[in-house]
Amino acid sequence: MSLGRRLSTPAVILAIVLSVVLAGLLVWRSARDADAGGAPGAPAASEAPAASEAPSPGASPGEPEESGEPDGEGRPLDGAVVVLDPGHNPDNREHTREIARRVDAGTHRKECDTTGTATGSGYAEASFTLDVARRARTLLEGLGAEVEFTHDGDRPYGPCVDERARAGNEAGADAVVSVHADGSGEGSRGFHVILPARVTEGSADTRRITGPSRRLGEHLVGAFAEATGSEPADYLGGSVAETGLTVRDDLGGLNLSRVPKVFLECGNMRDPREARRLSDPKWRQRAARGIAEGVEAFLLGERDGARSGAGDGA
Repeated sequence: MSLGRRLSTPAVILAIVLSVVLAGLLVWRSARDADAGGAPGAPAASEAPAASEAPSPGASPGEPEESGEPDGEGRPLDGAVVVLDPGHNPDNREHTREIARRVDAGTHRKECDTTGTATGSGYAEASFTLDVARRARTLLEGLGAEVEFTHDGDRPYGPCVDERARAGNEAGADAVVSVHADGSGEGSRGFHVILPARVTEGSADTRRITGPSRRLGEHLVGAFAEATGSEPADYLGGSVAETGLTVRDDLGGLNLSRVPKVFLECGNMRDPREARRLSDPKWRQRAARGIAEGVEAFLLGERDGARSGAGDGA
């Protein structure tokens, strides 16, 4: 036998041994993967598709997730226009001659504006109304509404009552709320909503707005009472104490309006207990929520009525 043939035999044996060892390793790996729950050929854990990421620790609770839709789409008050009218002006007291000028109030002429009332400690109604209106604006904008102000503390005085009415008319507002606080005597407590009377005299014609204004007022009474825990005024007679509503024909801001509008007297600043409430920022936030929720309920109800053909201007 040649030297080459003698050397080939160990090589063949070595090749056979290596083949057996490799086959055994493959069988062992397959068995191990099966025991771990993985299917043969499945990717390793590091190669598996990543699960959805959890919100980052800094995300605000309740913050809406990205939907790929335009911001604000689908909010309940999208397309609605609301005008808020903060009563009086913090600087009116510096312009007493200007605000005493008489202007058209629909059925008569009256002062452009007044200084408003204040608590015993000096917290002015004009400061209160601006604060509550700004809070309500934030809430209403969050619901999708476009919110306009008659003023935002950015004027030296006023605006006058006829300008306030004109602001809502020119905006084509779906609802206008004039925010106030009353200045009755100590011991008089509660809130009330003032509705426009049916007036057709001079430049006033409220026939088309008395019905929707009443509906707006009714929604505001319910929402404001629930949000603040306040009761309707106890000093304006039994009807107001029961319904929270009263009707007036002497307010130029209502007489000259051509869109649904009400005045909300949030409480009595001259009563010490009420004054403490009105001076509390937390309570003012609740008041703003009551306004926003009342306006929202009214606007959604009007939309439903329009769809069903039940809406009217009476």
